[in-house]
Amino acid sequence: MTVRVVCVGLATVDLIQRVDRIPGADEKVEAGSAELAAGGPATNAAVAAAALGAEVTLVTAVGTHPLAAVIRADLSTYGVSVLDATPTASTPPPVSAVTVLAATGQRSIVSRNAGGLSAPAPAALTGVLSRADAVLVDGHHPALATAAARAGRPLIVDAGSWRPVFADVLPHAEVVACSATFRHPELPDPAAILDLGARHVAVTAGPEPVRWFAPGAAGEVPVPPVAAVDTAGAGDVFHGALAVAVARDGALSDLPGSLGYAVAVAGIRVGHAGPRAWLADPRLATLSLTASPR
Repeated sequence: MTVRVVCVGLATVDLIQRVDRIPGADEKVEAGSAELAAGGPATNAAVAAAALGAEVTLVTAVGTHPLAAVIRADLSTYGVSVLDATPTASTPPPVSAVTVLAATGQRSIVSRNAGGLSAPAPAALTGVLSRADAVLVDGHHPALATAAARAGRPLIVDAGSWRPVFADVLPHAEVVACSATFRHPELPDPAAILDLGARHVAVTAGPEPVRWFAPGAAGEVPVPPVAAVDTAGAGDVFHGALAVAVARDGALSDLPGSLGYAVAVAGIRVGHAGPRAWLADPRLATLSLTASPR
């Protein structure tokens, strides 16, 4: 069974350093480890979806700068195809500095994100989207997000924080996956996003239960306790796994079950240090498309 997932949004170069304590102002600390990898919400979700057995395309802005080679090489290693909306751009891609506190796995991030980068929808995007079983957007490239939302495919929205393009995107969503800090500027709470036309809403809050809302129904999905080693990108992994669940089933016929699946995958991710070590965890085999229940 071939399941196709398209992830649309930000690609960054991430420098991830693991420290025993966070430095104060004008202070230096030595990192216990350092890694360089592709990052960004849609990018991390794409890697997760590919690890679960989906055929994945990431639609993003990469360009020709030498740092772009880091992004391309990392994604190629983990089976993610790239559709570059800015193939001739010579400007550097966004860079993020991620500091992980070794004792707790908590992370701090400094990122430029996409800034003022313009990423128009490439001509090939329509065809890529038409073949998708599910599409995930993070809203970082508005023109790409809008095109993806209007493609008529099952849509997952990574709503980590409010972005103006979400006004156009949210009404098309199969599921809006909100962080605990997400706030719509005109709505009282995440459940009200249903009134815009979204079919489902989920709210994650780290180790707390995932709350979900659907027309006429609501509930919670428990998050089993895990020993968190590194939480960087855990939400992105959750979204990638949720996209796989939507793509596999065609729609969220079992929202709690799909959320539980995503929780299980994210739980594996936080148990490993670094951005990619979790991909070698043997438990992923039981959650892949060839093994996960329909």
